Amino acid sequence: MSIWNKWLCAAAALGLAANCNPAHAQTFPNRVITLVIPFAPGGSTSIVGRVIADKMSEILGEKVVVDNRPGAGGTVGTKAVAKSDPDGYTIALGYTGTLAIGPSLYKNAGYDPRKDFAPIGLIGNAPNSLVVHPSFPAKSVAELVAYAKANPGKVNFGSAGAGTVSHITGEYFAASAGIKLIHIPYKGTGPALTDLLGGHIPMAFAPIPASHANISAGKLRALAVTSATRSSLLPEVPTIAESGLPGFDASLYYGLVAPAGTPRPVIDRLNAALQAALASADVKKQLGLDGTEITPGTPEDYAAFIDKDEKKWAGLVKASGVAQE
Repeated sequence: MSIWNKWLCAAAALGLAANCNPAHAQTFPNRVITLVIPFAPGGSTSIVGRVIADKMSEILGEKVVVDNRPGAGGTVGTKAVAKSDPDGYTIALGYTGTLAIGPSLYKNAGYDPRKDFAPIGLIGNAPNSLVVHPSFPAKSVAELVAYAKANPGKVNFGSAGAGTVSHITGEYFAASAGIKLIHIPYKGTGPALTDLLGGHIPMAFAPIPASHANISAGKLRALAVTSATRSSLLPEVPTIAESGLPGFDASLYYGLVAPAGTPRPVIDRLNAALQAALASADVKKQLGLDGTEITPGTPEDYAAFIDKDEKKWAGLVKASGVAQE
C-alpha cells in the first residue's frame, strides 16, 4: 500500500476522508466513466468535452461517456457532479461560466468551486471576439471607445443572454474603457449574431467559432479578441489588451473536475490520461478548429487557476449588477 493510501485509510477512520479503497485506486478505471457536460449538445463546451472524452477512452481503456445536463447557466449539471460519489467515475467539464461566474450569479448555485471539487486539470481556453456590423463607423477598439464616449448610452451590444460570459465580458470591457454600453440580451449566440448581421445591433461579443465564417466573408468586422494572446483562428486580429486596455483578459477556460474527496491516485490517473490526450495530434487539431488554445497542467495548477478566476469574475458580476435567483 502506498504512503498516500495509508494516510487516506487512516484519515477515513477519523472521518477526514471520503474514500478509502487502495484496490480501487490501483485498478481504476474498470468500468464506464461519465463526463457531465453542463450544457446542451452542439455548443463549444460540448464539442470540447466530446473530443476529450473520446481520446481519454482510448488512453484509459474504458469508455468515457458524455452526459449533457443543461440548466441554470450550467449550474444544474455541475451541482450534480459535486454531489456524486467521489470515486472518479463521475466527473465534470469545468468551465469559466460554471466555476467562476455561476456561484456569484446564482444565489443558490448549490456548490462551492473551491471546496466541492477535486481539480483534475486544465484543458484550454477560448476567447470571444468583439465584432461589429460593417456599417459601424469604428474600425478599431480605440475608435469604438472614442465613438462610445462621444455618444454615451447610445451604443448597444448583444450577448448570448443575461449573465452569460459574453454579457459579463461586455460589462468588463465597458468598465475597463470607461464607457457606457447598453446590453441587449438574446437567447443564445445564434440569435444575437442574426440581429448583428441584420444591422439591428452594432456590436456583440461572440465565440470565435460562431463568428469566424462571417468575419472571413466580410459580413462582420472583428475589432479584437478577448484573450491575453491572439487567437490561432484570427491571428491578424489584435487582443483588447494590445488595443489600449492593458491586462484585459476574458477567455473561457475549460478543465476537468471530480467531486471533492476523490482519492489522489485516481485524480493522478485521470490527469495523466488528460495530459496524454492534449498532447495527441488529433486532439490538438480538433480543439484548434474550435478556437481552443491548449493549456495543460497539474491538478494544483487548475486549483490555483479556479481560485484566481472565480475572484476575478465574481468582482465583474458584482460590478455588472446582474443577479439571478
